[in-house]
Amino acid sequence: MNVPIVRTVAQLHATVAQWRREGASVAVVPTMGALHEGHLSLVRAALEGADRVIVTLFVNPKQFNSAADLAAYPRTEEEDAAKLAPLGAHLLYAPNATEMYPNGFATTVTVSGVSEGLCGAFRPGHFDGVATVVAKLFLQTGADLAFFGEKDFQQLHVVRRMARDLDIPISITGCPTVREADGLALSSRNVRLTRAERRAAPKLASILFEAARQLSEGASVSQIISEARAAILAADYAQVEYLELRAEETLEPLQALDRPARLLVAAWIGETRLIDNVKIPQQRTKGVLQTAAMATG
Repeated sequence: MNVPIVRTVAQLHATVAQWRREGASVAVVPTMGALHEGHLSLVRAALEGADRVIVTLFVNPKQFNSAADLAAYPRTEEEDAAKLAPLGAHLLYAPNATEMYPNGFATTVTVSGVSEGLCGAFRPGHFDGVATVVAKLFLQTGADLAFFGEKDFQQLHVVRRMARDLDIPISITGCPTVREADGLALSSRNVRLTRAERRAAPKLASILFEAARQLSEGASVSQIISEARAAILAADYAQVEYLELRAEETLEPLQALDRPARLLVAAWIGETRLIDNVKIPQQRTKGVLQTAAMATG
């Protein structure tokens, strides 16, 4: 059975209104298409959490920093719909740019604080585009729940802050990063990798996990980050945009592991920019769960 596709806000509102009359709860999974197992894991989580699930497919021009990158982004709606059908998703919402940003559209949603640094430092305006389109998708769908992957960890923080600040009544769930068998985080951009780059790409994750392990055992933050950065560059990566330790709850930069934290990275391999992050493991000391560095601090 094919997943129904709607392309206008009016059609979307009519469908959701009928679901509401039936007493159904609604979840939304925002995507830009080119669906992979990471996206599908979000759809499965949404199906467990709500009676009806909307998957959105919109390649958002406002979050791209270059016209070339926007043009190169894969557009595979037919294949995406085929992947969604067996899961039981109830609706694919696939508006065009004119529907999403009609003539005269003049509003931008900016989230300060959590959007600064990390990807925000290297992609100016990117998170304004993300916050704007996601706010519209939340309001257009009227969903009770939304599901995002933790691979884009800064984006998850931006979306949560935006919804909280604008009083949008929606519960946002972050779902674990899905990886290939060799550890590479799934991304729609992975298809751009050459064979040689694809062989080298998983080293990013392995270096990140090893650095996280050492940090959890009390190693120096500055030393481990310096060593990990050098290891990434030695693993056929051309550039490390950032490699930082941040507080998991606030994204505050950390110089010591004194609270739950994540190690976040963005690096270029060839012409492809990859991002990833890992949670710093916690160790159990004398029966109390704590980060290793808390014991040393």
